Amino acid sequence: MTSWFRTYGSVPLCLLLCCVLVAVGTESSNAGDSSCWSPSVTSCAECLGRGPQCAWCFKEDFLDGAVPSQRCDLPAKLFRRGCEQEFMEQSEIKVEVDATVSSTQVSPQDISITLRPGSEASVVVAVKQLECYPVDLYYLVDVSASMQENLNHLKTVGVALSLRMTEHSSDLWLGFGSFVDKPVSPYINVHPSKINNPCSDYEIRCRPAHGFHHVLGMTGNMSEFTRVIKRQRISGNMDTPEGGLDAMLQAAVCQRSVGWRPEAKRLLLLMTDQPSHLALDSRLAGIVTPHDGLCHLENNVYTGSTRMDHPSVGQLSDKLLENHMYTIFAVEKQQYQWYKELVSFLPGSYLGKLGLFQASHLIELVVDAYKRLLSEVAVSVSVEDKAVSRYWVSVSPLCPNGSTAKDQSCSGVQPGQTVYFNITIGMRSCPEDAEDEDVTVLVRPVGYNESTVIKIHPKCSCSCGPTRNCNDASQCRGSSYQEQRPDHGLIKDSDRDSNWSCRADGSDGDCGGRGVCTCGRCLCEQTRLGTVYGKYCEIDDFSCPYEGGLLCAGRGVCVSGECVCEDDWTGDSCGCPVSKATCQSANGLLCSGRGRCMCGECVCDDPWRSGDFCERCPGCQSTCQSSWKCVDCHLSHGLTQKEAGQCNNTCAPLVGYMDVVSGQAGEMWIQCMYISNDSCRYRFQTSSQSGQTRLHISTRPECASSISRLVGTFLSVCALTVLCGLVAVAVSRLLLQKRGWSPGGAAQDGPYHCTGKDLSFIPTTNEKMVTYRRDHPPDRPMEMHIQVPKMPLGDPWQY
Repeated sequence: MTSWFRTYGSVPLCLLLCCVLVAVGTESSNAGDSSCWSPSVTSCAECLGRGPQCAWCFKEDFLDGAVPSQRCDLPAKLFRRGCEQEFMEQSEIKVEVDATVSSTQVSPQDISITLRPGSEASVVVAVKQLECYPVDLYYLVDVSASMQENLNHLKTVGVALSLRMTEHSSDLWLGFGSFVDKPVSPYINVHPSKINNPCSDYEIRCRPAHGFHHVLGMTGNMSEFTRVIKRQRISGNMDTPEGGLDAMLQAAVCQRSVGWRPEAKRLLLLMTDQPSHLALDSRLAGIVTPHDGLCHLENNVYTGSTRMDHPSVGQLSDKLLENHMYTIFAVEKQQYQWYKELVSFLPGSYLGKLGLFQASHLIELVVDAYKRLLSEVAVSVSVEDKAVSRYWVSVSPLCPNGSTAKDQSCSGVQPGQTVYFNITIGMRSCPEDAEDEDVTVLVRPVGYNESTVIKIHPKCSCSCGPTRNCNDASQCRGSSYQEQRPDHGLIKDSDRDSNWSCRADGSDGDCGGRGVCTCGRCLCEQTRLGTVYGKYCEIDDFSCPYEGGLLCAGRGVCVSGECVCEDDWTGDSCGCPVSKATCQSANGLLCSGRGRCMCGECVCDDPWRSGDFCERCPGCQSTCQSSWKCVDCHLSHGLTQKEAGQCNNTCAPLVGYMDVVSGQAGEMWIQCMYISNDSCRYRFQTSSQSGQTRLHISTRPECASSISRLVGTFLSVCALTVLCGLVAVAVSRLLLQKRGWSPGGAAQDGPYHCTGKDLSFIPTTNEKMVTYRRDHPPDRPMEMHIQVPKMPLGDPWQY
């Protein structure tokens, strides 16, 4: 089995509604024509292999004369071409869940999925964390010479750990096993004196080196565990790495010998101060046989150590998952980085770093590891190796409240909470032999003794209805009798007779000149324009109207010279939308209520109107002005329903009277005003919907009172009088100024007599210089200057 151990974001909240939710996903059915149709497709299996959206029409007379590739297309297109649903072979995706098998931790446990190439299906697996588990803890200890001091610290661990774990489990069992390395050269000294006692040089009695020795099976007797630990002795080897991975695999797979309980949480604790050998290291000892992953214990000693290589990390990971193991690595700080990289490949593992393996440190390490491992819930999904290249898997966890999706698990999960995993499985292709062989997919929650088995039934062949005839290709079975004709060579009787069945009545040529007659049936030719089909090749799919350079506007198929449009389109060339949404104006009316929607565009009832929604009319009167005549008619008849009929010739019949006019909800009303002959204002509103005009006239006029009119008239007369007086004063002053002074500005001859009216313009005192000049005769000019002193007002001028 090949495993994926992946998790992704989150899944929809609706998955919480049930323990198992099945969802089937396929590729989009709106794919283009090329996604299904191809001239190379000649069979039903090839058609369905192009994707789950494709279908094969096995109707016998479907597109008579067309090549087999025309039978493969999207179901909607085949239906429009005349292939009914019952004659279509389609991808069948089915998910069945066996809900009869009860489970306390993992559900469901049995799922069956039917898939075709290119399809996918999703299932949800629920993993519940129980309140309290029994715990099996197996100590796997490196007993090489460097671990002597650390081995002594284990003597007091049993009882103390049992007391400490009572907070988390009321049923703790312990086991013990030891390892060193493969007992072959160059890993150990093979001198006869060193084989039985590797420590003979130090005058210490050591036990022989061994790959794995199972010492104590699972027991709840802490005293027995302590007694066994005290009896342990160290051993020795030559190289630095130890055989830890070899021993771990045996401790995991030898369940009966170790005594793992089915219902318990299984913890495998590895204690070492050195790194471990990996696969292929045994070649130094001439061991090239890969590990088979099985148990090889005889008398509690691993007998395959000298015959098989160390297991690979991937193989060890699979065996730990298969046997529901949590692993804890207790290593010295010098080896921490090496084991940190190893743990990243082993799901359900925990790494602890200790300076010295003191009893208190070991106890805290086990307790912390147990709490952390149980609070992290993850699943491993594995597909059989034979089919791993043909399927893909994705896993998405939905963590409960209070926990988070971290790395490859939900962390912080509390007892009693449930984690949901959305698992999607997709099929890429069929096997080369195209056989429908079932494939098993295992969903194993890490560390749990329950799992989900998914059986995939790939569907790579076609059934093609009750007759099991897919009409993949025409076959000709004629008579073998032949006769010789001088001009044409060999001719079959069956060919000679069947050619007449390829000619339409009144036609001189076979298949209308657009195909060849084969076995009494027309095989129509293919052109770059499209497909030719029909019993006599008389039909094609390119003689329909074009729009926008596309046949049937790209929104339908051509059948017998006519466009068969998609559901949302109509018209001869499928260019008209069925929906009238494009004609709906902002007020919610079609074409503003002044036209009809035809082929997605507004056609206005009034030829004066224009615009996308018939909203413009430059030559029309305003809506209010066009209704004045009607309002005046109703006013002249007293605004009574009894007399309203008198205005039918000049008004819209839908006229109503209201005390106060206001727009009504859901309708568009225009507010207008009409001023009657008596200067009263009447409010009215008009609305035009679906070509019908309606009026609502207010019965309450807005007229000014008589007192208001008199006050206005009085104020107007006063303002006019004041304005006239100001104009008269200004004109009079200009005239007086012109009469009192000559144009040249000099005083005129003779006395100046002032009247009473002019006194206001003469100053009370005056002083001036008077100059007289005489230019004739020219030979005797004369000029005289006279100084006039101040004189009282009223005295006459004297010269």
